[in-house]
Amino acid sequence: MLNRIKAVYIYIKKVGTVTTNELAEEFGITDRTMQRDLSILEYNGLVSSPNRGKWTITEKKVKIS
Repeated sequence: MLNRIKAVYIYIKKVGTVTTNELAEEFGITDRTMQRDLSILEYNGLVSSPNRGKWTITEKKVKIS
């Protein structure tokens, strides 16, 4: 699960603004599962949803290993 969440963050960073549906399709999971993953990223201040259902990364600095 953590690898998928990390991959989601990297994908959003690479692509830019994406919808929950686009992410779920890209990663082959349900919208609800993707929403849970995005909630984890949002809780940690890594992504935000300025427009309902559209996600983008925040300015928070992250070291990805």
